[in-house]
Amino acid sequence: MTDGTDDVEMPAPTPAQLLVLLVPAIVIGVLCALVLRALDLAAGGLQQVLWTALPDALGVDPGGWWIVVVLTATGFAVGLGLQFLPGHGGPDSATTELVAEPLKLRTLPGLLIVTGLALAGGVSLGPENPIIAVNVALTVALLGRLMPRVGAKLGMLMAAAGTIGALFGSPVAAALLFTGTLAAVRGGGALWDKLFLPLASAAAAAGTMHVLGAPPLQFTLPTAPTTPMLLLAGIVIAIAGVAIGLVGAFAFPFVHRAFHALRQPLLIATAGGLVLGLLGLIGGPITLFKGLDQMGELFEDPDAYDAGQLVVIVLVKLVALLVAASAAFRGGRIFPAAFIGAALGMLAHALIPSLPIALCVASALIGILLVMAKDGWLALFVAAAVAGDLALLPWLCVIILPAWLLVSKAPEFRIVPKPAASVAAPTAAPEPGSERPPSA
Repeated sequence: MTDGTDDVEMPAPTPAQLLVLLVPAIVIGVLCALVLRALDLAAGGLQQVLWTALPDALGVDPGGWWIVVVLTATGFAVGLGLQFLPGHGGPDSATTELVAEPLKLRTLPGLLIVTGLALAGGVSLGPENPIIAVNVALTVALLGRLMPRVGAKLGMLMAAAGTIGALFGSPVAAALLFTGTLAAVRGGGALWDKLFLPLASAAAAAGTMHVLGAPPLQFTLPTAPTTPMLLLAGIVIAIAGVAIGLVGAFAFPFVHRAFHALRQPLLIATAGGLVLGLLGLIGGPITLFKGLDQMGELFEDPDAYDAGQLVVIVLVKLVALLVAASAAFRGGRIFPAAFIGAALGMLAHALIPSLPIALCVASALIGILLVMAKDGWLALFVAAAVAGDLALLPWLCVIILPAWLLVSKAPEFRIVPKPAASVAAPTAAPEPGSERPPSA
């Protein structure tokens, strides 16, 4: 993950400066949550039309061939946006990290439109990358006009932290994600001085989501005491999650290249929508959308799906995530990956019913999220939050260790864009070391 603070020296803030900036940080957090909530409501309203009102009016089964129709139409609509909207819907989400440099403001309407269409149409991506990009761009622009002395880097940190706090319903998620990054930033002062304003923004955003009645991670899983033998089982499940994630990571460049051989965004997204529709027809409605509500469906009745069905769900959702991320749809990979981890954990429990569901799900989440995000703190937080059992946390801190050893040198689950071709004259050779890496 990048947050724009690499190789940047940030002077240590004084308590007076932190106090002065506390109110803007809280306001930024609230605004980030409101933008996310507005996107959720808009996408949810369109989803209701596409998946409930229209099928009811036409007398068709929304779980049958309608899946193929809606997802293909969604791909076509997103492709139109990518082809013709100003800014072309922003950068390809397959190439961007969770937090990247601010986008131009003219890009944001198109990015919000294509993201909302994908969320409503059932595409297997979450809102995290686009909504962070939108909030970062808006915050940096507003601060640049109203409080230019704050600086773009601090504005990026506060907006990203606020959005992450809103996405996960907890400021702890943002604090953990930025701890390692900010600790490495040059400059004096304690780590908590650097975390103070981002944490304030994240807390305000998370609190806003709770006030709005939209906390994202609220599940209830049966818990049981963990023993050393169960700890070994958790390690095995986490390694299985890593293995499944690595299959996706190795396949990602090939799938991305195959879709982008079509060249035109309209063709790429439409073809992706058609493939996603066919996958949804195989896996069923539970394999559609970003996966958060569908995770709740899995947990609601642990015995509703047998082992064979859960294998199909895991495989279909993994392929759907690869296709959605490769076919130019705008969205994040964390939430659908979390659904894959939850389904994998349920599969482990279905195969060995004596294993506690919470341990199985948390261990699988750790494995798959380590591959997707390359961040141990995020994996631990989501695993503990979904399991809802703090007594598991010490065991999860052990379970993550062998999984991290497998992931640390593995390829990143992201398409690294190639440097743009030089347009200079053939005789104008660049000086050694003068090449600049592409911007995400």
